Amino acid sequence: MKTVMCAGTFDTIHPGHLFYLSEAKKYGDKLVVVVARDETSETFKGKKPKHNEKERIEAVRMLKIVDEAVLGNKGNIFDIIEKIKPDAICLGYDQKVQKQELEDELGKRGVKAEVIRIDAYMSHMYKSSKMTK
Repeated sequence: MKTVMCAGTFDTIHPGHLFYLSEAKKYGDKLVVVVARDETSETFKGKKPKHNEKERIEAVRMLKIVDEAVLGNKGNIFDIIEKIKPDAICLGYDQKVQKQELEDELGKRGVKAEVIRIDAYMSHMYKSSKMTK
């Protein structure tokens, strides 16, 4: 069984998220989604999420396409990868983590996972930062 991992804040689920997850699922059999901790989201986005991490993970768990949803680790965002041991990691088009940076981190940790950047889906409409304005 091939495991695919995605990660994000998922503050308000919208069609862009659904596209990201459905495209990611094409790369494997099991889709594991890591939901960012509140403090991690605030660090990356510069503001607190509208919904807390418990609310956000429950929303992700309700999506039929998601096989498993977990909260990210506190501290180092890469530590969770060692627990999940994915075969593929799919990044969203707008996630700040660079593909090469992630591949380097995987090499240091001995994790052999393909890193894939998923294209945007109607980002002029379906981007969390634009939808909250």
